[in-house]
Amino acid sequence: QVQLVESGGGLVQAGDSLRLSCAASVLTFSGYAMGWFRQTPGKEREFVAAISWSGARTLYADSVKGRFTISRDNAKNTVYLQMNSLKPEDTANYYCAASRLHIDLRSGARYDYWGQGTQVTVSS
Repeated sequence: QVQLVESGGGLVQAGDSLRLSCAASVLTFSGYAMGWFRQTPGKEREFVAAISWSGARTLYADSVKGRFTISRDNAKNTVYLQMNSLKPEDTANYYCAASRLHIDLRSGARYDYWGQGTQVTVSS
C-alpha cells in the first residue's frame, strides 16, 4: 500500500508561482512513475504532468508546458510540481498519483495510488 500526501496549495494571484509537493510512504518509491492531475467541480480529471522513475523522462499537458516543471527526489520519496506564471484557469484541486506500469502516463487509469489532493486557487 502506498500513501500519497500532497501539500503546497493555496490562494495566489495570476502570474505568481507555487510549488506542490507529494510525499510517498513507500520503501520502493523509485519503482513508481509519478503524475500530477487536476480537477475542478463538474469537470473531468485532467492530466498535468508525469515523470519516470528515474526522472529522466517527463511529460506535460500542452496547457502547462513551459510554465510547470515536474521533478522528484527519490531519496526523499517526494515528487514536486513547480508552477510558474499561474493563470486563473489553473485553479483546481491537484492530485498526485503513483504508477507501477510506466506506460500511458497521461491516462489516470494507469495509476495505482492517489493522494487526497491540494487546492490551488489563482485569482485574476
